[in-house]
Amino acid sequence: MPPETSALTHEPDEEVLFEGYGALVPSIGSLLLAIVTLGLYLLPAWWRSRSRRYRLTTKRVVVETGVLGKRLEQVDLYRVNDYTVVRPIGQRLLGTGNLVLRTLDRTSPVVAIEGIRTDVVVLYERIRAATELEKARRGGIRVMDVE
Repeated sequence: MPPETSALTHEPDEEVLFEGYGALVPSIGSLLLAIVTLGLYLLPAWWRSRSRRYRLTTKRVVVETGVLGKRLEQVDLYRVNDYTVVRPIGQRLLGTGNLVLRTLDRTSPVVAIEGIRTDVVVLYERIRAATELEKARRGGIRVMDVE
């Protein structure tokens, strides 16, 4: 019997741009709540942060949700048509941020990568460049606004 493969494996020419979970304490508000509750807030915060795993590569975005039961959503990068970087002051102070991708995928029209501890502006630039390369590789896929 072949060994079970991970749902998060990738192709040989696929480069991982980001892989990980949201931060345990993604903002100043969460930090203050943890202090006020004498750390008790960290238990549900840990559960919430571990319930969503992100993997962004040069070909796709994979979001795995759940701690006990798992759900896997994947969106190919050529389907991404808009990006938003959200960095509220509380997240900027703690070095976290959000990246929101709007896609042409029917099951996942919006993919929100929330509270990750990385430079989301640099990640945005890398995802944007990888999206354009993937669209060109697939024959110059372009999205047109029709009014």
